[in-house]
Amino acid sequence: MTPSITLEDVRQARSVIADLAIQTPMLPARSLGDLANCDLLLKAENLQRAGSFKVRGATNRIAALDPGQKARGVIAASAGNHAQGVALAAASLGIPCTIVMPAGASIPKVEATRGYGATVVLHGDDFDEATDHARQIAKEGGLTLIHAFDDPLIVAGQGTVGLEILEQADDLDMVVVPVGGGGLISGIALAIKETAPRIKVVGVQAEAASAVVDSYKANRRITVKGQATVADGISVGTPGEITLPLVSRYVDDMVLVEEEEITQAMLLLLERGKLLVEGAGAVGLAAILGGKVSVEGKRVATVLSGGNVDTHLIARVLENGLAHAGRYLVIRVTVEDRPGRLNRLLNIISKADVNVLDIGHLRHAASVHLGHVEIQLTLETRNHAHSAEVRELLHDAGYTLSETGPIAGLPSSPEDPAAP
Repeated sequence: MTPSITLEDVRQARSVIADLAIQTPMLPARSLGDLANCDLLLKAENLQRAGSFKVRGATNRIAALDPGQKARGVIAASAGNHAQGVALAAASLGIPCTIVMPAGASIPKVEATRGYGATVVLHGDDFDEATDHARQIAKEGGLTLIHAFDDPLIVAGQGTVGLEILEQADDLDMVVVPVGGGGLISGIALAIKETAPRIKVVGVQAEAASAVVDSYKANRRITVKGQATVADGISVGTPGEITLPLVSRYVDDMVLVEEEEITQAMLLLLERGKLLVEGAGAVGLAAILGGKVSVEGKRVATVLSGGNVDTHLIARVLENGLAHAGRYLVIRVTVEDRPGRLNRLLNIISKADVNVLDIGHLRHAASVHLGHVEIQLTLETRNHAHSAEVRELLHDAGYTLSETGPIAGLPSSPEDPAAP
C-alpha cells in the first residue's frame, strides 16, 4: 500500500528543515518572459545550500531517524546533488554519513561531498552498481539508506518548495517543474493543488530520459533505458512507487524537451539571468521557451532545481547552446595546399563581419587528397541568418562546406539517475 502524504506533512517538514535549508528567492525574468510572451518567475533552487533542492528532503528524512539509527549513520548512492544534500543534512545533525559514488564520478563532486563531512566510497561503473553496493553496506553495518525520491518524508521535504512558491508569487497560473524520479514535482504539486487547485502544475523531462512522462501517460510504471543527456541529473529509469501515484493525482501535464532546447535554456539563464543552472534545472525554462506548454499571457513560475555544473562541462555546454542558437559556427573547407589559399578564404569570410575564434589544419587523413589541406574554422556569428550569410558567401566563391554539427564532448552516459 502506498503511504499517504498530506499537506500537513509538508507544513511539518518546513519547520523541520528551517534551520538548514534556506528560502530561495523567486526572481522576475522579464527578458526571458518576453521571449515566451508571459510573465515569468524563476524559483532559484540553484542558490539553495549544496546547490540544489535535495537538502530539503534529505534533512526531513534524516531528522526523523530514531536515536539508534542516528548513531549507526546513513548511507546513500549518488554521483551528484543527492550525495551533497544527504552529506550536508547528516553533517548538520551530527550523524555519520557514507556516500557510494561510481568509480568514474567527477572529482569536483567527490571532493564537494567529502567537504560536507561524508565518507565517500567509490565503487562500480554506474549508478546501479553503486546502489547495489550501498545496499550491501547498509545491511552489513545497520545503516539507514536514504532514497533519492521514493520516500514520503523526502517528498514532503521537497514539497516545501511549493509552499514557498505560493507565498512568493501572487496570481500564478502555472508552475513548471523538472522531473527525474518524481520526488520534487510530487511534493510541489501536492502543496499547490491542496492549497490553490486552480494553478496548473506541469512536469518536464528530457526526451532522452522519459520514464515518468511515459508512465504518466500509460498510468503505470514503465522502465526506460536512458540515453546520454546534458540533463543527467534527471535521468531516471523507473519512477517511484510512491511518487507516480502522486504525479498522476496532482500533475496536470507532462512534456518532453530536446537536448538543444536544454542547452539553449542554460545559455539564456547565464546570459540574461546571470544564473548558472545545470541541465536538469533548466528543463522547465526549455519547455516554456520551446513552446511545449501554453504560457502566452500567463503568469508562470518555473523551478531551477539545481546549479551544480562540473566546471569542465560549462564551456562545452555553452558552446553547444551557442551553436544551436546560430551564434557559433564550425565549418570545414578543403583547399589546395598552396601559399595564399588561407588568406583568400579569410578575406571572403571577413566580408560577413564575423569573428574567427579558431583555425585548424588537417593534411594527413585518408579523406584529404594529396596536395590539399582541410581547414576547420570556428566562427562567432550573431544568429542563424548571419551564419547563413557566411555559408552563402563561401558557396558563391566556389567552396564546398561541411559542418561539424553541435559541439562534441557532452556527457556520454547518465551520471546520477536519482534526481528530482
